[in-house]
Amino acid sequence: MQGPPHGYGPPQGYPQQGYPQQQQQQGGYQQQGYQQQPQGYPQQGYQQQQGYPQQGMVHQGQQGMIPSGLLHPVLTVKRPFWSLLGRKFHVYAPDGQLVAFVKHPLLRLKQEFTIFADEAQTMPLLHIKGRQVIALNHNYDVFDAATGQMVGSIRRRGLKSIFRDTFELLDPNDQNVGLCEEEGAAFLRRLFPILLGKWKIELQGQLVGQIKQVFRFFVKEFTLDLSQNQNRIDPRFAIALAIFALMMESARESG
Repeated sequence: MQGPPHGYGPPQGYPQQGYPQQQQQQGGYQQQGYQQQPQGYPQQGYQQQQGYPQQGMVHQGQQGMIPSGLLHPVLTVKRPFWSLLGRKFHVYAPDGQLVAFVKHPLLRLKQEFTIFADEAQTMPLLHIKGRQVIALNHNYDVFDAATGQMVGSIRRRGLKSIFRDTFELLDPNDQNVGLCEEEGAAFLRRLFPILLGKWKIELQGQLVGQIKQVFRFFVKEFTLDLSQNQNRIDPRFAIALAIFALMMESARESG
């Protein structure tokens, strides 16, 4: 399997060790690599985040910088019904500005994809890489594309997800710190796909976001509501969760 494009992705030694070495700075995140703005990003449109917890949660760290377009409390994630070479996911701000883009290849045994800030795929934000090809509970490690540093992991609960999509959120030390779970009449949605879905995102037992499906013809559309986040979860990580929810919908459609 080919590795991620040159210039970003998991740190050297990841396949052998599973995790990068963590320095006990800024709640488990390395201080180096977050002091400067990622190379290739414009000078404007980024804001430094303050007020994150100290305990190494699923966020970009005290010194992190992310595109200002991702800081809106509500984002929209869309996927066309038909794609020839792979499923495409577009993330929009309330003003219609594209703030994130994913092209997920089809027919790939091991899940691996990148979230970009632009459709030209020139400004990577996060790299997601599955640990296993075949497993009951799949783990997907999430890396900051600019530094190669692990942000956290998403673990899909295989058996439980048959009836209700369930993802555990893990910190860089593989500790369970949160949950993304489908709500409502999840089992009925498997029988009647016309029913709309809803997912909750919790961190340390507190609600930080919601993913809600919107009825549309010829497109799958979700809203990602982070109005209750209060700087507790990296919005890029929340976008990855919304895309995973859409992927589960796609898998059920093709199944």
